This record gives sequence, structure tokens and C-alpha cells, in this order.
Amino acid sequence: MKAKLSVSILDSDFSRIKDTLTMLERSRVNMIHFDVMDGNFVPNLTFGAKIIKPLRKLSKLTFDTHLMIKNPGKYLSDFINAGCDIITIHYEASKNINKTIQKINKSGIKLGVSIKPKTPVSVLKKYLPYLDLVLIMSVEPGFGGQKFMKSVLQKVKYLKKIRAAKKYKYLIEIDGGINLNTAPLAIKAGADILVVGNAIFSSKNPLNAIRNFKKLLK
Repeated sequence: MKAKLSVSILDSDFSRIKDTLTMLERSRVNMIHFDVMDGNFVPNLTFGAKIIKPLRKLSKLTFDTHLMIKNPGKYLSDFINAGCDIITIHYEASKNINKTIQKINKSGIKLGVSIKPKTPVSVLKKYLPYLDLVLIMSVEPGFGGQKFMKSVLQKVKYLKKIRAAKKYKYLIEIDGGINLNTAPLAIKAGADILVVGNAIFSSKNPLNAIRNFKKLLK
């Protein structure tokens, strides 16, 4: 299976968001990645379910929503109703992660759990049978454009090994500092989904940047 591309719109021009979504549709990326931050769990504030909901009408692409917020269980219904296809919560942010996992699973939406770079991957071991996705952060969450941490690739390799041994179903996603130089390292380690934002939207030609990533993923 070739790796998939999930494009983060965090660094895109939100005054032209409709044009951006149209461009992503035409370029046939696999997913649109929404970085939801509360200014509490991470030192940045972005957008919430009220922004995502109207965008759902503009795109048929998979909405890959990453909740970098404290107590995500409190707001799950909002994101479910907004039309998210995948909801990823942070292990470190959940007071009752079991209850949150159960709620997402019952909703029929795909479930992901993410960990920060300093969090050992072993904390996820008992949850892996219930997950559709594991998101490994390769930078400290909060801001785009940070430098990729190669050390997290060991977590990706571990997850790939455990998945094969236990026949689990989860996909492995990696987010942070992914560009044309670091993407091959992530793919080689076993990542199934690459989240790319700054490397696309800081380019003079985002569409061409996407094409270059798609060539790489082949």
C-alpha cells in the first residue's frame, strides 16, 4: 500500500479557503487535515467545529481532524456533527481516554490517538486493538514549520512491527516537519499517512508542491 497524503490547511490563506479546498480536490490528495488547537493543551489557538462544518459542504475529501485540545471528550459531539471522518485525540489531553474512545467508536467515525514526541509509544499498547489510526507527532504540537525529529521514527517502526504481529488494523500517521527530504524517512520507517502543510503552503506554487509529494509517494 502506498502512503497517503493528508494536507494540513493550518498554514493556508483562510481568506481564500474555498479556492484552497477546490485546489485540493482537483489535485486528488487523500485527506484534508484540520489542526484544532485550544491555546491550552498547546500554545496556539486555531479553529473549531463551527469552522469545519460549513467546509464539509465544499469538499468530498476525507476530513482528518486532529484535536489538540484538553478534555476532547467534552467536544466530540460538535466535531462528529461537523462531518469529520476521522477524529484523533491526544493521549496526554484526555482525563478519561477509555470513555472518549468508546464514544468515538459508537459514533461510527474513525478513531485516532496521538502522542507528543516525548511520550513513550508504549502508553498506547492497550488501546491499539481499538484504533483506526495512530498519529505520531514529529514536532512539538502547536505551530507549523518546525524541524522534523528523526528520533520518533523508532515509534513508527515499533507500531508497524506490533501491527503485523497482532494483525491490528490501525494506520500509522506522522505529522510535523514533513517535506520532500523527511518524507522518504517516514515512509521507510512504516508511515501510512503523511501530514504535510508548511512544505505545501509556503511554496510559491502549492499545486506543484503537491504533485512533487504525490510523485514521491508512488
